[in-house]
Amino acid sequence: MTPSGFLALADGTVFRGESVGAAGVRTGEAVFTTGMSGYQEAVTDPSFAEQLVCFTAPMVGNYGVDEERSESGMTHASAVLMREARGPAWTDWLRERGVVALTGIDTRSLVLHLRDDGSMPAVAVAGDAVTVDEAVDLARAAPSMSGRALVVGVSTQEPYVHTGSGRARIAVVDYGVKRSVLHRLARAGAAVTVYPHDADVDELAGYDGVLLSPGPGDPEPLADETARVRELVGRTSVLGICLGHQLLALATGHETFKLPFGHRGSNHPVLERGSGRVLVTSQNHGFAVRATEGEEETHVSLYDGTVEGLELPELRARSLQFHPEAGPGPHDAWPLLERWVDEVAVGVSA
Repeated sequence: MTPSGFLALADGTVFRGESVGAAGVRTGEAVFTTGMSGYQEAVTDPSFAEQLVCFTAPMVGNYGVDEERSESGMTHASAVLMREARGPAWTDWLRERGVVALTGIDTRSLVLHLRDDGSMPAVAVAGDAVTVDEAVDLARAAPSMSGRALVVGVSTQEPYVHTGSGRARIAVVDYGVKRSVLHRLARAGAAVTVYPHDADVDELAGYDGVLLSPGPGDPEPLADETARVRELVGRTSVLGICLGHQLLALATGHETFKLPFGHRGSNHPVLERGSGRVLVTSQNHGFAVRATEGEEETHVSLYDGTVEGLELPELRARSLQFHPEAGPGPHDAWPLLERWVDEVAVGVSA
C-alpha cells in the first residue's frame, strides 16, 4: 500500500495526499512555482532552502531526471507537493535523496489558498510519525521566512575555480549560486572563480568583475554581506542577481520587503524601461526591492510593479531580480548576462 501523507499549514488548513518520496516530517515555508517544467532544477536550487514547494503543473516527473539538470550537488527543497507525480525515475530520485514528496495533493486549492492568505509555515508529513493536530502545532511553532538569514547553509566553504581561462576574470560571491549561472558566465567567455558569502572585499576587488549570486532567505538580516557589497561597489564592475540584486539595493539605500506569496516560475513579464521591451523571465524569490520610481530602476515587474533591475553607473554596478541564466526558463534575458561579460572584457582590453 502507498503510505499516506498530508500537508498541514500554520493556519490549520490540511491537504491530504500520498507519499511517493522518503518517509518523514519536514517543516518549511509553503510556496508555489508556476513553471511547467524544470522540477529537478527547482528541487536542487539553493534558493528553495527551507521551503515546501508546490508545483502548479498538473503532472510532474513525466520526462524523467538527468544529473546534468541539477542546479547544485544536493536537494534543497524541504518537500515536494504535486497533483500527479510520474515515475518511477522521478519518484525514485526523490526517495533516494531523502526528499519528502506527496502526490494527490489538491494543488489548485493549495495555490489559491496561498495566493489569498500568503505563503506561510507548514509541515509535510509522509507516514504516521505525527498526527494532523501535532503537525499543525509544529507549523504554528515554525519561524516565518522574514528575518531568516540562510546563506551560510548553502554557500561554499572554500573558493574554487569553475573555469580557469577566459577574456574576463569574474568572481562569483556564492549566496546559493546555481550551476546554470556559472555555465552561462563560462559560455560568455569568463574565467570564473566562486567565493564564499563572506569573501574578503579586497580580494574580490582585484577581479575584473564580481557577480553577486542568487540565494535563499531574507536579505535584510544579512548585514555583514550588505556591508561588504557597500565596500565593494565602485572598485570593480558588479552585477547582482536575485538575492544579489536585493543586497546591492540595500547597500545603496533602497528598501526590501516580503512579498505575499513571492514570484516563482518561468513566465513572469518584466518591462525593460529603456527599450519598452517586455521580457518573459524566470524568477524565484519571496522578497523584493521597494519601488521609488528612481532613474536607477531599469526593470519593473508587470505583475506588481516591484523593482526588477537597477543601474548605478557611478558605482559600476547593476542588478537583476529575475534570472538571466534561465535555468530553467525562457531565454529573453540571456543577452543581459552576456552583455555584462562583454563590457567587463572590453574594460580589461582598454
